[in-house]
Amino acid sequence: MVALPDVDISIIIVSYNGRDLLRECLASIYSHTPETAFEIIVVDNASEDGTPEMVIAEFPKATLIRRSSNAGFAYAVNEGIAVSRGSYMMLLNPDTQFTSNALPPMRSYLEDHPDIAILAPKLLESNGSLQPSCRAFPGYSTALFSRRSLLTRFFGGNRFSQRYLMTDFNHDEIADVDWASAACWLMPRLAVEKIGPLDEGYFWTIEDVDYCQRVHRAGMRVVYFPDVEITHHIGGSSKSAANRAILERHRGMWRYYKEYLRPEGALPGTAMDTLVWIGIQTRRAWKLLTRSVS
Repeated sequence: MVALPDVDISIIIVSYNGRDLLRECLASIYSHTPETAFEIIVVDNASEDGTPEMVIAEFPKATLIRRSSNAGFAYAVNEGIAVSRGSYMMLLNPDTQFTSNALPPMRSYLEDHPDIAILAPKLLESNGSLQPSCRAFPGYSTALFSRRSLLTRFFGGNRFSQRYLMTDFNHDEIADVDWASAACWLMPRLAVEKIGPLDEGYFWTIEDVDYCQRVHRAGMRVVYFPDVEITHHIGGSSKSAANRAILERHRGMWRYYKEYLRPEGALPGTAMDTLVWIGIQTRRAWKLLTRSVS
């Protein structure tokens, strides 16, 4: 991968049946980034709602990679990276919107801190309120104390939820974090080349947690950067295939457990494996059931 001088930042967006949100996203980028050398690469995962046609007709400057099948987020990101030309790469969800020119301040900060592999801005909800986007790395208790769990909803002040969700974290200060949502990341090309591509074994979600683990293992940093704010209409990227999103998320949980949480030296098929597998499958079934009756 060789960076060309006419492109400073490559913005890579993976789309799937989110035409209207993608239109708003692309329009916000072009309207807020004057005099910035960037390219936009849209990798469309076989949308059936006219997304590719919209990109071609309304945003001819963008590069469109039109896939014939949905290979998942990580695979599509890696396709975008392979054709990108910038010295920096921004992974951006199609359900995000720029409200200012986010590129120069983020790029400048990375220039001054070459040990950072991922710079993640502050995310805002659709109504302008804070959207917490940094987390501690997940552990065995995460299923019980995640953002949407019952224990967090009814007892949000418990120390386990606070630790994982970082609710007592000052979201107005630049800080190193375990991991940050890949709704928006800016990464130096040199860091991506050092760490490697996203793990395509994750179809959707958890690939960002995995990548941040690999960043830390490589001796580099993940940094939360609230000097830049991006609006994120959370969930917009997964609503069109909610059942599959649930299935793939739980498949990813099992993959992540095997890589990072399985006790060191433990052989596959142990009692711990069995308990974790049952727990993941029970959670998956509950999510599918509650969605079907909601």
